[in-house]
Amino acid sequence: MSTAETLDPKTLLDTLSGAAERVVARLHRSLVTVQTAGAGAGAGIVWAEGGLIVTNNHVAPRDRAEVVTDDGACHAGIVVARDPAWDLAALRIEAQPPAATIGDSSHLRVGQLVLAVGHPWGQRGTVTAGVIMSAGSGKGGPGVPLAESIRATVRLAPGNSGGPLADAAGQVIGVNTMIAGGVAIAIPSKVVTRFVEDEVSGGIIGIEVMPVAPAASQTGSGIAGATLLLTDVASGSPAEAAGLLPGDLLLAASTAGGDRRGPAGALRHLRAQQPVRLEILRGGVRRSVVVTPVRRPLREPA
Repeated sequence: MSTAETLDPKTLLDTLSGAAERVVARLHRSLVTVQTAGAGAGAGIVWAEGGLIVTNNHVAPRDRAEVVTDDGACHAGIVVARDPAWDLAALRIEAQPPAATIGDSSHLRVGQLVLAVGHPWGQRGTVTAGVIMSAGSGKGGPGVPLAESIRATVRLAPGNSGGPLADAAGQVIGVNTMIAGGVAIAIPSKVVTRFVEDEVSGGIIGIEVMPVAPAASQTGSGIAGATLLLTDVASGSPAEAAGLLPGDLLLAASTAGGDRRGPAGALRHLRAQQPVRLEILRGGVRRSVVVTPVRRPLREPA
């Protein structure tokens, strides 16, 4: 006999209600309000330690925003990355609010219970519940450019944008972004995680490049695809420390894990403090150079 069968209905209801209250309280601790001058207030999620906030791009359209944490404190937020195509923006604040628990949206099931938390019509921390209608398939509805979007029956309203869509355990599996035809649309956590890793947690090595013709035609090395020409190397940068020079051709790149990609892909996926080996062509001679990227600095508005 299961535990549920041994409990009377009132005890079971109290147990479920208590569990739901704890889940919501945990979500509230990582929920923020994001307010940009000239724009309405939306929600945001403390995505990672270090004061990293994820919200919608339309909630934080400018370089600065005011962020109000669950304790009511106001903080200056600086936008450090944005992806308009996915309607995502990331901000940092100097405070250290608790980060949400991020779930894996790859395993969502139709009919799964989900919760949406946000500030609809200015009511802070409002919660609505629903179920997953579909996830990770289809092309969305009219005007919805999110081919991998999560669609759910939770109720959203202005002020919910940028807030979490969470499973019954309180794990964030999406970022609420819009209503289309009465259906709630959320950006899957796997997409947001990729955005954070590529755009926020990535590194820089301090070079400027331009595409050139394939190096294979010049060297006979058999390397296919376009290469990049270094047009500038920043003073004091990791690239300068590694000996890279303007005029070097980037042929390929590989990481310690053996991941090998073209130079353009390598520069898009740099990770701070994770060395990358670059194969370059200088004066007709191939060389191998190891560069350790540094963390991308905060983007300060002009």
